[in-house]
Amino acid sequence: MLRLSEIKLPLDHPDEAIEPSVIARLKEIGVEPNRLVRFDVFRRAHDARKKADIKLNYIIDVELTDEAAVLERLQAHPHPHCGVTPDMAYRFVARAPERSTQPRPVVIGMGPCGLFAGLILAQMGFRPIILERGKAVRERTKDTWGLWRKNELNPESNVLFGEGGAGTFSDGKLYSQIKDSKHYGRKVLDEFVKAGAPDDILFLSRPHIGTFRLVSMVEKMRAQIHQLGGEVRFQHRVEDIDIDDGKVRSLKLSTGETLRCDHVVLAVGHSARDTFEMLHQRGVYMEAKPFSLGFRIEHPQGVIDRARFGTFAGHERLGAADYKVVYHCSNGRSVYSFCMCPGGTVVAAASEPGRVVTNGMSQYSRAERNANAGIVVGIMPEDYPGGPLAGIDFQRKWEERAFELGGGDYCAPGQLVGDFIAGRASTSLGSVVPSYKPGVKPTDLSTALPDYVIEAIREGLPEIDKKIKGFAMHDAVLTGVETRTSSPLRVRRKDDYQSVNVEGLYPAGEGAGYAGGIYSAAIDGIEVAEAVALNMMSQHAATA
Repeated sequence: MLRLSEIKLPLDHPDEAIEPSVIARLKEIGVEPNRLVRFDVFRRAHDARKKADIKLNYIIDVELTDEAAVLERLQAHPHPHCGVTPDMAYRFVARAPERSTQPRPVVIGMGPCGLFAGLILAQMGFRPIILERGKAVRERTKDTWGLWRKNELNPESNVLFGEGGAGTFSDGKLYSQIKDSKHYGRKVLDEFVKAGAPDDILFLSRPHIGTFRLVSMVEKMRAQIHQLGGEVRFQHRVEDIDIDDGKVRSLKLSTGETLRCDHVVLAVGHSARDTFEMLHQRGVYMEAKPFSLGFRIEHPQGVIDRARFGTFAGHERLGAADYKVVYHCSNGRSVYSFCMCPGGTVVAAASEPGRVVTNGMSQYSRAERNANAGIVVGIMPEDYPGGPLAGIDFQRKWEERAFELGGGDYCAPGQLVGDFIAGRASTSLGSVVPSYKPGVKPTDLSTALPDYVIEAIREGLPEIDKKIKGFAMHDAVLTGVETRTSSPLRVRRKDDYQSVNVEGLYPAGEGAGYAGGIYSAAIDGIEVAEAVALNMMSQHAATA
């Protein structure tokens, strides 16, 4: 097939207007209309740089009667917006042998990375065992509501721990800036659609799913793993790892069981702090890495819609507007938006007692009153010297401070943006009703984070307002604190995806420092699963 790009149409165009635009583009390369067999929309995005004239921008795949001749002409006379449609079909790199004495591969964690690592291994016939410290997604949801409605935290079953990982309680974004030359992202989207995601994630430029749909999708994917011979064990926390002669030998579980294994995918997510501490004690090489700290900021969604789309705000083809902003501050720091959730809610995402953590989520409809995003500042390892685990201690310090400022009952400290910029405490809230549950306590956030973070955000908000009118509105709400933007450490791995100093251990996903979000974590899970499969096949061949 042939791929045509930069086909732009008015926002309100009828569906039948696409074909004439396709034919017009084909004529540019000398293809007559009668050569067109069919066409499919590969990608649709909107171009809102001119709010008075928002366009839809299409990438179209076309099938022609004489494709070989057309492609030959394009090779001789290239066109900037015409080319070959890449082959995005997923192909398994291995198939498990019918008989093997090898231990089954083990996946630790069932977030997006662990889920896809387990799924791919199961689809290749390797019958993986997936260990998840939390509960199945339905039970986990009940525990999560326990914190939001009753101020009761379950440290093993919450927004961060349990089936589906942190991505289950999020906006369900399915896009990333990572390079994906093998088109593994298409495999991710295809599997999600099979599990119940809407078909539009296959062609929207910034697809999302939302929390409620993710819950049922995760269950269906788990069922597929079971049907293929895999196994998922909930409430099985890995308490220790046996490493002998630089190789993984077994895992000690919270159930008292010792699980023999020699291929372990470490997909624990960025908040498995006790697991990282255990691995560090066992000598697994890891290093500190940058992350970010900040607050959640909430505005009325209508303010963001009007700032981004002008008179087209609320148009059904645009949906709720999002944004992505960055400002470089005079103190050398950068303040930027993170995990923007249109029409969503700010959620309590603590995983340890006595600490407050915020995150954002939304449903597929993105129909809630407020828009929210992390407004955060980059933190470097030099800011928290002390080794690879020092970033965890640094995060904990500010989470404990937020717990204290919020009143010690998992309510979060909050402040009106106008008061924050002016440097005065908030004593009440205004027109923007914060969505965080159990609740928000108005206060002074100036001591909630390091001084340089406060200075950067205070300087950055009015500057961002110049790009997004209303961003620094007085009644917008800052809620603290956002600390889990990414893992504060990286478990280093080699080109074969194994730990640099422990054979058979495969650090993967966001927690190990190799992904950021559902999409990139799922892709990393696929890549690591392939590495495990190839290594197992090599070992099997050597002993056969």
